[in-house]
Amino acid sequence: MSSEDVSLAIELAEDSMKKAINHLESELAKIRAGKANPQMVDGIMVDYYGSPTPLNQIGNISIMDARTLTIQPWEKNMLQPIERAIIASNIGINPQNDGNIIRLFLPPLTELVKRSQGEGEHSRVAIRNIRREAIEAIKKAQKNGLSEDVAKDAEADVQAITDRYISLVEKHLGSKEKEIMAV
Repeated sequence: MSSEDVSLAIELAEDSMKKAINHLESELAKIRAGKANPQMVDGIMVDYYGSPTPLNQIGNISIMDARTLTIQPWEKNMLQPIERAIIASNIGINPQNDGNIIRLFLPPLTELVKRSQGEGEHSRVAIRNIRREAIEAIKKAQKNGLSEDVAKDAEADVQAITDRYISLVEKHLGSKEKEIMAV
């Protein structure tokens, strides 16, 4: 393995870390704080007689109070499909079906913070695993004739990239926590 291969391994590691950050951003975007808002269920598709249909075209979505949304389907037999679609959407809210309407109770803010911290931990673990794989590739290259100085420099580069992406995770989590608690 040459120094070009080591450079490629470092580039691949950084690219994978970027993907981990992008995934974190998309997961954090799903965690919504604030008052109950019908837009929270936008994008949820319900199986309406075999064809995926937006939830807002199957029933009336309204705000019951600051922490509760209600969904009144136009057809009573759509309660189960709506409930399944909400659960499958992974928005972090469990629907309560009373046989007539579905209620969505927003979780307390502390639960949202815990959920965002959990997503951050997943990203940190992914980034550390990427670092470990890159360093293993560098050590393997060193066994195959790469000089010790080049290997040490490459490992330092990988660690610097890792530190940068871990701090990005912390930055995203800090801003998400501020956003949640600002309500």
